Amino acid sequence: MTVSASEIPAAAAIISVSNLVKQFGRFAALRGVTAEFDAGNFHVILGDNGAGKTTLLRALAGLAHPTRGKISILGKTPNEACREIGYMAHPSLLYDEMSGMENLRYFARLYDIAGDARCQHVIRSVGLDPELARPVGKYSQGMRQRMSLARAILHDPKILLLDEPFSNVDVHSAREMSALLKNMRDAGKTIFVVTHQPALLEGVADEFVWMQAGQIIDRTPSLLRVGES
Repeated sequence: MTVSASEIPAAAAIISVSNLVKQFGRFAALRGVTAEFDAGNFHVILGDNGAGKTTLLRALAGLAHPTRGKISILGKTPNEACREIGYMAHPSLLYDEMSGMENLRYFARLYDIAGDARCQHVIRSVGLDPELARPVGKYSQGMRQRMSLARAILHDPKILLLDEPFSNVDVHSAREMSALLKNMRDAGKTIFVVTHQPALLEGVADEFVWMQAGQIIDRTPSLLRVGES
């Protein structure tokens, strides 16, 4: 029996946002955001300061409770789906007095990850040495960002939410991080990146999501990615 393409159900969105509103006092950081995002895509969120980019990312991560509206991630609330989410904030969220390996050992315990093997693997995957004993507080900015990414992917989440991962990072390190994120997307991760440096992700991202005044105003496919398909 032959089934026509029109009879094949569309894949369910991994993330669905409906009429999302987030207010801080009288200020509305998000104003009725509605969108769906499919699994395995790389989304770059763009917009001016105050557009609502970081607030949207924090809402998806379960760190900013919506004033109104609904978020569904893998059919769950963000808090219910937290094990499937890796969040990299603009601050590194690392302990400066600890080494990189000591930091990951601490976070590994929070995820019930036993032994050092996963920590060592993740540190190497971001281009750092797990044997480096230097405290994270003495890392360069590029090294701190890599270690922050390592923390976010430690528990092998399906979804990555990254806020300004290239901030104050040299061009060489930023390009290496872009390549690493591309490999993660190619391995099936769903990735969201808030950035003011979209050129670093042209040809890597699947789409650019433009925000303004707390709303999504446009979603533009990456032309280079379209050209590959």
